[in-house]
Amino acid sequence: RLQKLKEMFMSKFGSAPKFYVRAPGRVNLIGEHIDYCGYAVLPMAIEQDILIAVEPVKTQVVQLANTNSLYLDFSTSVNNIQINKTKPQWHNYFLCGLKGIQEHFGLNNPTGMNCLLDGTIPPSSGLSSSSALVCCAGLVTLRANGKTLSKVELAEICTKSERYIGTEGGGMDQSISFLAEEGTAKLIEFSPLRATDVRLPSGAAFVIANSCVEMNKAATSHYNIRVMECRLATKLLSNSKGLDWKKMSRLHDVQTKLGVSLEEMLTIVEEVLHPEPYSTEEICKCLGISLEELRSQILSQNTQDVSTFKLYQRAKHVYSEAARVLEFKKICNEAPANATQLLGELMNQSYISCREMYECSCPELDRLVDICLQFGAIGSRLTGAGWGGCTVSMVPTDKLNTFLKNVRKAYYQTDVQRLALEEDNSLFATKPGRGALVFVEA
Repeated sequence: RLQKLKEMFMSKFGSAPKFYVRAPGRVNLIGEHIDYCGYAVLPMAIEQDILIAVEPVKTQVVQLANTNSLYLDFSTSVNNIQINKTKPQWHNYFLCGLKGIQEHFGLNNPTGMNCLLDGTIPPSSGLSSSSALVCCAGLVTLRANGKTLSKVELAEICTKSERYIGTEGGGMDQSISFLAEEGTAKLIEFSPLRATDVRLPSGAAFVIANSCVEMNKAATSHYNIRVMECRLATKLLSNSKGLDWKKMSRLHDVQTKLGVSLEEMLTIVEEVLHPEPYSTEEICKCLGISLEELRSQILSQNTQDVSTFKLYQRAKHVYSEAARVLEFKKICNEAPANATQLLGELMNQSYISCREMYECSCPELDRLVDICLQFGAIGSRLTGAGWGGCTVSMVPTDKLNTFLKNVRKAYYQTDVQRLALEEDNSLFATKPGRGALVFVEA
């Protein structure tokens, strides 16, 4: 693959690349939609990645090309980075990483670059292809400009810079992309960012299956509405407990301030919030603010026109999911005889909560989870933002081959479109891979 990339680079730019950077995609085993609420998540890097061949150049121009002809070439002056939020095209994610590093160092005269990108992560599949691209671009820019940062600093800068495209993410994707190590999943905690190894049970494989429904979280409002619903739930819960709600933005903050357990937080949600959706008027009344203040001080740009918010359901999901993550890690550490059974149950509970409480599933994902469980998965759930993308299932290693064969037949071979996509890496078992790195040919 590297040789092929090098040959394409030479025919495209007329010279050889000076170095290469790769950043992996990831699968989140448990802990969906809770990173932006301040809670720990449990992902692992996958073997699929973004690989970029790079040559720093004397001109102040970045030229981007892609081995996939569906993605058009792009070039821009390094001194005038414009990121278009309305149409999240592939090069805009590269520009996020580039701009993040430039701004961090206050680079007045950044290096121009020729870059050729090759990606094996299925796009819009919830395996974090866009964040891997942002991370890869950040690392490319860092190296080309002769700067250094720790992996943690890089992850934090890339998390912030992906927001240039309008996604209010929480940092899981960028963190695992840099901090992953081969052979182990990671518990990733935030503020401060840190990663702890989590050894997965040996008798089980993790299988990723793509629903073939694309979901682009930068282009849809579902994702950002959920972020706002969690923020609003934080404000109302804080207010009801006499805390300074203006200073509280994440559900984790409420738990920390009150000094209670996740179980107790679930009880507080039951007591304080009602299951019926909240109108903007009711939220304003609870907080004693005007609609104008709500829009200008709390809601994000792309959620200004939303008129109702589900706060009870979202908060319930977040606190219960945060507890499942800690339980998952505990089981992996203690490795009881029935570990795989217990982990499978947690994955199934996580999926039900994503579907019922967070409403981020879709009919195809529901069907795919059913099929996976029917053919021997111990646990199966959606992974990534949801509304399309992939499922991850835990399958006993001795049943893996029949499992893959049956799922292929039941889900992919019944649909022409899926069958065409299935050839292209839609169903595969994966092991925890390593994080982002730079390499130079010897």
